[in-house]
Amino acid sequence: MLPHLVKCIGILLKVRDENNNPTGGWDLHEIRSIQDFFVKYGLNAVDGVSEVASIGGFVKEYQIDVDPNALRTYDIPLHKVMLAVKNSNKDVGAKTIEINQAEYLVRGLGYIKSIEDIELAVVAVHDNVPIRIKDIAVVSIGPATRRGLLDKDGAEVVGGVVVARYGANPLKVINGVKDKIGEIKGGLPSKTLANGTVSQLTIVPFYDRTTVIKETLGTLEEALSLEILITFLVVIIMMFNIRASLLISSLLPIAVLMVFIAMRYFHVDANIVALSGIAIAIGTMVDLGIVLSENIDKHMTSAPKGQKLIETIYNGAAEVSSAIVTAVSTTIISFIPVFTMQAAEGKLFRPLAFTKTFALLAALAVALFILPTLAHWVFGFKISKNKKGVIFNTLLIIIGIISIIWISTWAGITLIAISIAWFVQEYSPIQNWFAKNLIIIVSVISITWLLADYWMPLGAGKSGLLNFIFVALIIATILGLFALLEHYYSKVLAWCLAHKKTFLSIPIFIILLASVIWMGFNSVFGFVSSGFQKVNVSIENTSVWSSLSESFPGIGKEFMPSLDEGSFLLMPTSMPHAGIEQNKRVVQQLDMILANIPEVELAVGKMGRTESALDPAPISMYENIINYKSEYALNEQGHRQRFKTDNDDLFVLTNGDTISNADAITQGITT
Repeated sequence: MLPHLVKCIGILLKVRDENNNPTGGWDLHEIRSIQDFFVKYGLNAVDGVSEVASIGGFVKEYQIDVDPNALRTYDIPLHKVMLAVKNSNKDVGAKTIEINQAEYLVRGLGYIKSIEDIELAVVAVHDNVPIRIKDIAVVSIGPATRRGLLDKDGAEVVGGVVVARYGANPLKVINGVKDKIGEIKGGLPSKTLANGTVSQLTIVPFYDRTTVIKETLGTLEEALSLEILITFLVVIIMMFNIRASLLISSLLPIAVLMVFIAMRYFHVDANIVALSGIAIAIGTMVDLGIVLSENIDKHMTSAPKGQKLIETIYNGAAEVSSAIVTAVSTTIISFIPVFTMQAAEGKLFRPLAFTKTFALLAALAVALFILPTLAHWVFGFKISKNKKGVIFNTLLIIIGIISIIWISTWAGITLIAISIAWFVQEYSPIQNWFAKNLIIIVSVISITWLLADYWMPLGAGKSGLLNFIFVALIIATILGLFALLEHYYSKVLAWCLAHKKTFLSIPIFIILLASVIWMGFNSVFGFVSSGFQKVNVSIENTSVWSSLSESFPGIGKEFMPSLDEGSFLLMPTSMPHAGIEQNKRVVQQLDMILANIPEVELAVGKMGRTESALDPAPISMYENIINYKSEYALNEQGHRQRFKTDNDDLFVLTNGDTISNADAITQGITT
C-alpha cells in the first residue's frame, strides 16, 4: 500500500432476514454488482476517503468468443472486432436540427444493454452486406477473471476496503463512512424468497479501527490521569504540602495540551508510539515541577520577615532555573540520534522523539514562566479561622453534596471530607499530629482510592476495597523505602565515599551484566578466548564457557514492539504456482479453523488482491483478519467497565444499565 494512503475500514455485504439472521437468495455476481455500482460510489463521497476497493464475488461482463475460421473467411482482423464493440457502446452527439422554428438536440444513445446489442454491431461490410458480431462470434454473459476473493468463516462473500487519505483524521473518516452506510442502507435491494422470507442486503464492517483509536486515546488519558494522581500522592506524602502537590500536578495537563498544539503545527500524527512519547516524558516533566516547587517552599521557610512573597518566589525560581535548563537540554540532545533513524524504525520512533521533545520543551516553558505565577496564587491564598474560612468550607460541603447526587460520588465525598477535616483542624481542642495533618491524610486516602479505581491492579472482577488495600500497601512499601533512604542518606553517602572501590564495583558489575545480556557472552568476552588461542589453549569447549554462552546469547533481534490491538493479521502464503481454486479451498479451511477457536469473534480471509492499484498481492498470498473477543467490557471511551450480577442473573454495569447474558458474552464479560 502506498505511503500516502491508509486502510481505515473494511466492509462486508451480507444477507439478513427481518430478524437479522443470515439467509440466502443472492448470487455472488449480484452482490458484487451492487457493491461496484451503488455502495462503492456512495462511500467514495465521504470526505477524506481516497478510494473504495472492491473484492470478492464475480464481476459480470459480456464475453465474446470469436470464431477464428469465420474471421479468416471474411478476412477480418481481430482488432476490427474490438473496435466495433468499442464503437457500439457509446453515446454520439449530432448537434441540432430545427423543426417549426424550434431547435432540437440530436443525440444517439448507444450504450449496450443486452447481448443482442453487441450481436448486432457491424464489424465490416462485404458486397454491401454487413458482417455483424453474431456472424463471427458467440456473445454471452460470464464472470471476469479473478485475482482475489474474500471469505468469512469458510463462505465466500463480497466486500470492500475503504482507504483514507494521508493527513485525514482516521476517526473522522470512519465516523463519516458509518454515517454514510446508515444513509445508503435504505437503498440496498431486497428479495422475497419462495418461503416468504424477505432477504435484505446489509453492510457489516469487519475491519474497524475505531476500537483501536478509542482504546489508544483511553490508554493515554488513563496514563496521564494515573501519572497526575501518583505525582500528587508522592509529593503530598514526601513534602506534606497540598499546595505544592497542586502546583506540580498542574504542570502536566498544561504541558500536554501544548504538546498537542505543537503536534498539530508540525504535522506529527497522533499514533500509539507518538502518544507514548508523552507518557515517557512525564517523569522528567514532573521532576521540573518538583525541583522548582521544593526550592520555592524552601525559600518561603527561610525567608526573612517582611520579605514579599513575590520576591521569595522569584529568588527560589531563579536559583534553580539554570539547573532545569541544563537537565532538559541534556535529555533533548540525547534523543537526536532517534531523529536520524530510517526505514521502519524511523517511521516508528521518530514521532516518539518529536512528542518527547515537545513535552520537555513545554514542561520547561511551564516550569520557568507559568509555575512561578501559579505559585504566587497558590501559596498566597490563605484560609484562616474566620468567617471567610467558615463560609468557604461550608460552600465546599454544599458543592460536595451536589456532586454526590449529580456529578461524581468520589469528588463529592472528597470535598465534604476535606471541609470537615478543616473544621476539625481549626476548632478541635486536641491538636496532636493527627489533627494538624488531617487534611493531608484525607487527601492521601481519597487519591489512593481514585488511583485504585483507575488502575485496578487486581483486576476489574475484584472489589474496590481489595484494590484499594493492594495499592495502599504498594505505595506504603515504596515510599517507606524512599523515606528510609532519605533518613539514612547521609550515612549511606559517608560509607560510599569511605569505600570508593567497593561501591564502584557494584555499578561496574551492573554495566558488564547489561552488556553481556545485550551483545552476548561470546561478543563481550571474545578477547579472552582469542588470548588463550594464541597459546594453543581452547576454553570455548569447557562446560563453564558453554553454559554462559547458552545462557547469554545476546538479544540478537530487531526491537519492534508488539501492540495489542484486539485483532491479528495472519499472512500465510501458498506455492507460487497454485491455482485460484486451490488457494480458495485453503483460505476457506483456514477461516473455518480460526472461527472455531473460542476466543475468536470473527475471521475474514482475503486471497489475492483487491480491485486497486495499491494492492499488488498475488493469489498465493492470504490475509486473514482475526478479531478477538474483548477481554473486558469497554465503554465508548475505551475504558474498562465494572459490573455485577443482579437477582435475575443479568449483568449490571456501574452506570445502572442492564445487559443480557448473550451481550455479556459478546463483550467478553465472564462471571
